[in-house]
Amino acid sequence: MMNGCICCTVRQDLIVVLKRISERVSSGKLNIDAVVIETTGMADPAPVAQTFFVDESVQECFRLDGIVTLVDAKHIEQHLDEEKAEGAENEAVEQVAFADRLLLNKVDLVDEAELARVEGRLRAINSFAPIQRCQQSQVAVGDVLELRAFDLQRTLEMDDGFLDTDAEHEHDASVSSLAIVQPGEVDAELLEGWIGDLLRDRGADIFRTKGILAIAGSPKKCVFQGVHMIFNSALGGEWAEGEPRESRLVFIGKKLQHEELRAGFSACLATPQLDAQRRAALRFEVGAHVQCKVAPDEWAKGRVVAQLYRNTPEEGRAGGVSPYQVELDGGDLIFVPLDDDQVIRRA
Repeated sequence: MMNGCICCTVRQDLIVVLKRISERVSSGKLNIDAVVIETTGMADPAPVAQTFFVDESVQECFRLDGIVTLVDAKHIEQHLDEEKAEGAENEAVEQVAFADRLLLNKVDLVDEAELARVEGRLRAINSFAPIQRCQQSQVAVGDVLELRAFDLQRTLEMDDGFLDTDAEHEHDASVSSLAIVQPGEVDAELLEGWIGDLLRDRGADIFRTKGILAIAGSPKKCVFQGVHMIFNSALGGEWAEGEPRESRLVFIGKKLQHEELRAGFSACLATPQLDAQRRAALRFEVGAHVQCKVAPDEWAKGRVVAQLYRNTPEEGRAGGVSPYQVELDGGDLIFVPLDDDQVIRRA
């Protein structure tokens, strides 16, 4: 790689190196199982992780398996307590917060009371990353590879302990973790607006997000992972018969406003009152004869057959809601994305 700190020069530099590796693998000149990226002790993990979210060519050949942070049990507390200049970040705190697994090394140099105190501080920052004690960094390969921590389908397998709100640790540090378990279904439009505003305004302070969402009207679970302002999502398996519809959401970040986040997510719930308000605001009732714009200069006549139509995955708007579904005079069914005269008008 070119000279420089990987966390600063990462984007194009790391992409170039990964593409070269991919080309050598494709040509048969190289056979590898994994690429291990070791950053400097001062590196911010975020730009490295974000590289695997934003570059399509990298996504085609590589997947981000997980972030492993090696912690010096003897000296970590002094780094966590280190005061930085105004505007500078404490890299030790950020590396703990971003981790999917924490290797607590040099445990032979401290006593059990010190270890318990250190582990308590680590969990206060990141209560979701397993902590593994070790000496001289000796751990099994399986403990640091094939974690699949960023696998959206693996997110579906998060056990109850991972999202146990009782596991939260209240503390005075600025970095913390929060788990929200909310019964009921969420409205896709409200959720999209809330998440968008949250990540736009506070994404710099939100290190990691992940969750499983119950979207109103969708038979499948929506799973997502995020790093700062960048995240991806996908539909997972279907909700089992009798399985409670609930959403589970995890935040790890700096200066998290726990109650504000809970309230904001709760406001995204799909309710009968919200449904009634939206129906009342629509211009056309079921059965109304309308004209729909089906091409730049073409209108087709039809009849409204449904209000607040929930789109299917085949229509490319899974979980989304369109104002109307219309049956055209020829028998074709279409959805109308906007309740506007430029798209739909009375016949």
